[in-house]
Amino acid sequence: MTSRPAERTGAVPARRVGRMLGTGALALALGVPTLAAATTARADGAPSGPAPAQPLTLVTLQGAGTAAGRADAPELLARQDAALAAIGAGEPVYRWTTALNGFAAPLTEEQVAVLDDQPGIAAIEADTVRPLAARPASAAVDGAAASPRLRGGAGVVIGVVDSGIAPQSPAFAVVPGLGADPQGFAGTCAEGEGWTAEDCTRKVVGARWFVDGFGADRVRSSEALSPLDVLGHGTQVSSVAAGNAGVSVRVDGRDAGRFGGVAPQARIAAYKACWGAPDPADDGCSTADVVSAVDAAVADGVDVLTLALAGGEGVDTLQRALLGAAEADVVVMGAAGSAADASYAAHASPWVTTVGAAVGRMSRGRITVPGGQSWTGGGRPVGVRGRAVRAQDAAAPGVPRRVAAQCRQGALDSRRVADRIVICRRGGIGRIDKSESVAQAGGRAMVLVNQRPGGVTADFHTVPTVHLAADAGRRLSRWVARHPAARLRMARVEGEPGTRRTAPWSAPGDPRGAALKPDAVADGDAVLGAVPDSLGRGWGVFSGSSAATAHASGLAALVLGEDPDRSAAVVRSLVVTSARPVPGSSSLEQGSGALPGRAPTAHLALDVDPAAWRRALRTHTLADLNTSSLLLSARQTTAVRRVTNIGRRAEYFSVTARGFTSHRVSVRPLAVRLAPGQSASFTVTVSGPRSPGRLDDGQLVWLGARGGVTRVPVALTR
Repeated sequence: MTSRPAERTGAVPARRVGRMLGTGALALALGVPTLAAATTARADGAPSGPAPAQPLTLVTLQGAGTAAGRADAPELLARQDAALAAIGAGEPVYRWTTALNGFAAPLTEEQVAVLDDQPGIAAIEADTVRPLAARPASAAVDGAAASPRLRGGAGVVIGVVDSGIAPQSPAFAVVPGLGADPQGFAGTCAEGEGWTAEDCTRKVVGARWFVDGFGADRVRSSEALSPLDVLGHGTQVSSVAAGNAGVSVRVDGRDAGRFGGVAPQARIAAYKACWGAPDPADDGCSTADVVSAVDAAVADGVDVLTLALAGGEGVDTLQRALLGAAEADVVVMGAAGSAADASYAAHASPWVTTVGAAVGRMSRGRITVPGGQSWTGGGRPVGVRGRAVRAQDAAAPGVPRRVAAQCRQGALDSRRVADRIVICRRGGIGRIDKSESVAQAGGRAMVLVNQRPGGVTADFHTVPTVHLAADAGRRLSRWVARHPAARLRMARVEGEPGTRRTAPWSAPGDPRGAALKPDAVADGDAVLGAVPDSLGRGWGVFSGSSAATAHASGLAALVLGEDPDRSAAVVRSLVVTSARPVPGSSSLEQGSGALPGRAPTAHLALDVDPAAWRRALRTHTLADLNTSSLLLSARQTTAVRRVTNIGRRAEYFSVTARGFTSHRVSVRPLAVRLAPGQSASFTVTVSGPRSPGRLDDGQLVWLGARGGVTRVPVALTR
């Protein structure tokens, strides 16, 4: 039985596909996927019954949900009932009335065709399963990448739509110094397998679970039908964003330092919408479940909403739900995703802060062969020398070479592996399990090799290990095949582990989009976080834009904790414009740059009226919104933005344009004096060549008299 709901083919009408998003040349569909099977959501967030066998269709009605204050729930439900009655459909499995107006129901192709002709339908889409933006590992790096911060984020609730949470972790313990409790949060604690009402505390203030889109009968046997995290991903994301400060980290009986989340006093509300399948390749998050989680989180009153999962393409149902969250003044953070999974960064909508991954700070190891050739990757080996063997060349009797190549348990011949450096391929089993297999066979060390583009990590392995990218791993494997008797040397790279840069696997932005994406990048390179004890060690590292998004969400909580009255758009602006440029990366790869590790100190922000998002979407003017970045095509030579002094004192601000190589970019006025709360518009004018396909980029850097720096990235797609 497959764990992925079947995707409808031919059921989605083309009538609403192909509308333009903003002024870009890319048609961003206003209705593409359809929500998968689920049940009517109860008030506590738990499912009400078994999911239907037929995949769900997601239907969004025109207009906003109750969060935008334009209708009440009875009116929205009446409109949904009318649409269902017109096609002879029964009660849907999910209804949404807060972040958006819509429902998920198992519909036939004939019903979908009839529904498409009904007035008031905004989008129809088939449910799909979205992958998570990173994978956890039950290991820790060499020393906890601890946050020195002991305070920050008090009174703020971060809603995490992910694989749940493991509340028993010390990262989520109720400790002294949590600060003020949230005001206005109305979330519930849905019980289930391995989860009771007592698992919600002053730290984990709410928990719900949504499974009917994915299918309760399609989850792996070890899964818990409750908010309890089994995969580990949601626990890691939650701990990085808001884990307690000063938590001792111990791995295999060793002291690995202390851990702290970015906003240690913030609270977590877990919305489990991502599930493990019998085949890990099928793990993921049904769009129906995710949209239901977003709708519930907005109704509950979270302050920050983070989604570390693939974002889909265009303004689909999920993006419409996130639009409703932005209209409700929720700070929305989404992972950019991997370039291997999508051509461009996820969450192209300007009402979502899209976060990519930066690398270069993790512990690194180097493998050197006779003659001086070397390869560097993630790792922490110390002084290892010896002959190497490819795992496929050391298969135990009766074991296929492809199985041995992945260093699965019992697949290696100890006579060929003993005292060797074993080269293992990624896949099949966990990274840590591979090093354990090498150790059991008597291997001295391991080289872990990616099989396709992707990140490398610095896990806490059983034997010394270096993790190589795919290209470097292939070259090393070929060298070892030609020199089986040669002795290799593995060593930890001394000094600075490398220049910080945008991860090559982090998805870039679309040069033809309506908004510059990603908005920024943050550390996504072997980031330490808590994991469920069931995964073995209680702590693990994970890499990807999900780790980066967790960091950004924590920063947003810090900003809100300092001033709860700041609007979501101002918070997002302060976070994004506090980044520093990463050398060697374009603005379409890094946005404004790498986010800091502490709360922004600038007093200048670019605000957007919550009502402006939907109005700009309707009029195709998203590119004209007052966002904290500019993406200008050859047809555009001017743009206007507005800055606001959000400080408590009057202040002078001056601006310069930096980094452009082939265009002249001027800003008027060059300086403004703003009283607290006062705003001023500035005009950006571009002149220079219009070379098709050529990118020129830079930043507008605003300097405050009191020391703050605000960076607004500009991409010229000429």
